Amino acid sequence: MVIDFSTLLPLLAIAVGAGVVGGILAGLLGVGGGIVIVPALYLALSTAGMDPAITMQVAVGTSLATIVFTSLSSGYGHFKRGAIDMDLLRLWAPSLLVGVIIGAVLGGYVSGLILVGVFAVVAALVAIDMIFRKPATDPAVRSFPKVVWAALGTVTGALSAMMGIGGGTIGVPLLNFLGYDIRRAVGSSAAIGFIIGLPGAVVYALTGLGAEGLPPFSLGYVNLAAAAIIIPLTSSFAHVGVKLAHSISRRALRFAFGIFLMLTSLRMFVDLFSTLTANGQ
Repeated sequence: MVIDFSTLLPLLAIAVGAGVVGGILAGLLGVGGGIVIVPALYLALSTAGMDPAITMQVAVGTSLATIVFTSLSSGYGHFKRGAIDMDLLRLWAPSLLVGVIIGAVLGGYVSGLILVGVFAVVAALVAIDMIFRKPATDPAVRSFPKVVWAALGTVTGALSAMMGIGGGTIGVPLLNFLGYDIRRAVGSSAAIGFIIGLPGAVVYALTGLGAEGLPPFSLGYVNLAAAAIIIPLTSSFAHVGVKLAHSISRRALRFAFGIFLMLTSLRMFVDLFSTLTANGQ
């Protein structure tokens, strides 16, 4: 597929905007930036005339590649403030990795519309929880057998890889529900993004090798050109988000997270409905 210069400029502009906003939200909310980058790339690639059948795969695969670097930047910022639970990372890492491989393989082969639907539904459920559930005033981490933590890690990794997100969209509300302070949940989820992003991006790159209709400079379902634009921006602006996360109230942080996810979910539902309606005609 050849993208002319007039189409490339809007694509680059959207990538720049996604990089800046995604980086700030990565540090602020521990989401890895994918919750912004995926729909932004989805829109940009659709505008560029890319085959709708693989648009979502490329958006997800590219997002995971950017999350590798964004999570390192955001995670380090939270680590310096003591907001990362290293014991949790050691406990969760193996099951997260298993889940990521499962989710990435599924995401590389299932219909792009299914990925859009998964993204929209999970984002909506998480948004409702974060906006309306009242957290405990003195949270205490709940105790579960390791097999339960493993199951939670596998599900978190699988859904995150299918959605192209760093784990924070699911990890932050889940850890908060399990008794983690919201700032510690955000910090730990930011670090989890690396565990999800690296293997996820590799699997999407491999499953997309040889696919037809990919945009220029693609390695499988990972577009290297878009990633090269987004990575420096998200990594730089993640530090801005980290500072905000440790300066605003916990309630404001939860509410901001929920509102953003709800708006994202609604947009994805609109896109899904429009596509299904068009295909039905």
